[in-house]
Amino acid sequence: MKADNISVQYETRVGTPVLAVNDVSFHLEHGEVLGIAGESGCGKSTLAAALSGNSASNMRITGGTVSLDDTTTIDIVKTQGIPRDWRGSTISLLPQRALNALNPTARIGDYAYDVIRAHEKRMNRREAMEKTGERLEQLGLPTRVLKSYPHQLSGGMRQRVVTVISTLLDPDILIADEPTSALDVSSQKALVLMLQKMMNEGMLSRAIFITHDLALLSNIATRISIMYAGEIVEENTTNEIIHNAQHPYTRALLAATLEPDPSIRNITIKGLSGQSPDMQTPPSGCRFHPRCPYAMPVCAQKVPGATPLGSGFARCWLLDGTTEIPDPIKHEEVVAS
Repeated sequence: MKADNISVQYETRVGTPVLAVNDVSFHLEHGEVLGIAGESGCGKSTLAAALSGNSASNMRITGGTVSLDDTTTIDIVKTQGIPRDWRGSTISLLPQRALNALNPTARIGDYAYDVIRAHEKRMNRREAMEKTGERLEQLGLPTRVLKSYPHQLSGGMRQRVVTVISTLLDPDILIADEPTSALDVSSQKALVLMLQKMMNEGMLSRAIFITHDLALLSNIATRISIMYAGEIVEENTTNEIIHNAQHPYTRALLAATLEPDPSIRNITIKGLSGQSPDMQTPPSGCRFHPRCPYAMPVCAQKVPGATPLGSGFARCWLLDGTTEIPDPIKHEEVVAS
């Protein structure tokens, strides 16, 4: 999958649109899990909605194309999202707040049947229940949940059931939008193991995992993209992002991440100072410069380009090779120690 130059804005009551995603591009190979991380409001969920065809009424896609394996390219501005026949089968969304996605008056089997029938008209209910039951058993869930109402299941089971329903059609790409945000640690681990099993057994070809939790991404993602104020500011392999991040924002996020490792209990966790910008009036130049400890005059004047970093890149004037690095960044770590 390749997404190019995705831009999304929201219409507002005052008439001034808010650009929530600005010219975002990335690729996703077979067998990969791309993690997308950043603070709340950085555009992660908006990007997921644009790519999965689950846009809000006041959301408008203003730029971008999506292609699958260089065979089909969709101009999502013209279509305002992916084609309807892609939804669920080609690209499927595991939504944010998935625990609340189930109607309490419907049984789990009813949901599964509706999803399957939307794409496989010839399949009857018995066949749909058999298919869903097999998938549940493959993932360690009892088939009895098909007859259960959502309130009869624990939070962790509901999350896993929603994941099963989202992947019943064996989508090429699953977009998981903060699927662990409402789960306890043990349920988070169970969901991550479930997704890994689905990848390993071919139920999923590739996935985009959106979260603010870099520690979680370090256990599941192949590569990580860091978003800030609607833009990707750094992307690289998971190992490079976690152990050798170059962008000051990525370093600040890592410094604010609590690692459940006894060997680092003496490390002081640093909060990230300042606030994300108002997207109605975003800063000029680099959008992170008002909060950056290394900001220079050029940072407020010009948008930094993408500096190649191995198999990834970062957008920062400190890395472009033409700007004198102040005292230098490599000797003054943002990560707490």
